[in-house]
Amino acid sequence: MSDRQLPRWSELKPLLRPKPVTVNPTDRRLSKALTIADLRAVARRRTPRSVFDYTDGAAEAEISLRRARSLFAQLELRPSILRNVADVDTTTTMLGSPSALPFAFAPTGFTRMMNHEGERAVARVAERTGIPYALSTMGTTSIEDVTDAAPDARKWFQLYVWKDRSAGEELVRRAADAGYEALMLTVDVPVAGARLRDVRNGFTIPPALTVKTVLDAAAHPAWWGNLLTTKPLTFASLSSWSGTVADLLNTLFDPTMTVDDLAWLRSIWSGPLIVKGIQTVDDARRVVDAGADAIVLSNHGGRQLDRAPVPLRILPDVAAAVGQDAEIYLDTGITGGADVVAALALGADACLVGRAYLYGLMAGGERGVARAVEILSSEIRRTMQLLGTNTVDQLTPDHVRLP
Repeated sequence: MSDRQLPRWSELKPLLRPKPVTVNPTDRRLSKALTIADLRAVARRRTPRSVFDYTDGAAEAEISLRRARSLFAQLELRPSILRNVADVDTTTTMLGSPSALPFAFAPTGFTRMMNHEGERAVARVAERTGIPYALSTMGTTSIEDVTDAAPDARKWFQLYVWKDRSAGEELVRRAADAGYEALMLTVDVPVAGARLRDVRNGFTIPPALTVKTVLDAAAHPAWWGNLLTTKPLTFASLSSWSGTVADLLNTLFDPTMTVDDLAWLRSIWSGPLIVKGIQTVDDARRVVDAGADAIVLSNHGGRQLDRAPVPLRILPDVAAAVGQDAEIYLDTGITGGADVVAALALGADACLVGRAYLYGLMAGGERGVARAVEILSSEIRRTMQLLGTNTVDQLTPDHVRLP
């Protein structure tokens, strides 16, 4: 039987290290978020149901989004051991210029609805981080105001083609004048997808004050306080709109656009052209032959055609078909840094993340976006080290096995 004795204070003192108290409640919330899923949980608590569902949801039965996330979850990462991975460089090249991380911030509409700091906050994080940020046509901060907020950020402008082509030409001109580096044409929205969460929530822009929203306000006073005491929530590229998102898309966007219209776009834009919404090998080849400098394999985050192809599934075939002729980016279903690494290994030059940073924005404004980047960056770096790679270029299809 072992002898027992009371511990001396000198022995206890090294073990009793109280955790530092974080006074700021936003910093305290964010410090506890270790994954993008954690940020999502905070975002769900911090924002009204309709706002969270607009970000979190997808089209119809949301099969496309679930399939994309499921494929990332089921793939197998294959490490190569006994490699010197003390130094890891996550830098890659996008459109001929370095990006400190192998992803960019995807364009998202109505960003000031998620948090009143909106697009300015996202652009400032992109500027500090050294990654590109794509501003949406459906953004709630103007082209020029984003430039004022983050003058040194790598800024791309995402364009939907409107029935009124002159309005699109004006946006392109403003983007060029404001120093935007690239134009991103989204081609998978000839009509709006059926986003049933929004319909069930009665979601409109700006939010309508119904009995339901008034009751919801009681549970989210900070969000409503910020909405009502800051600049009115409107589309920066439109004079005004009051109605559902689907009605807006169907009213404005041109369902007659074809690949031949890329020539029109090239005639008014001299910089790099990215085409977003590619879902087949044949379409990838067509738009690259028509002059695209980069393509985004994307089914719009599952928000357009339900049961659409999973971008990660078609990535290897697209990389084989056009990878020598254009840069290939990928989005949809990315919930962590390991997802980004897997896409790079299978042939993507970089990824776009949307929901991941929006969860951060809803959870804590600009600091929340920065926290999302910290999480993704740490996960990318750690996954590369565990795979036995030091640089993005060392990732190959041998590192991934798809189910």
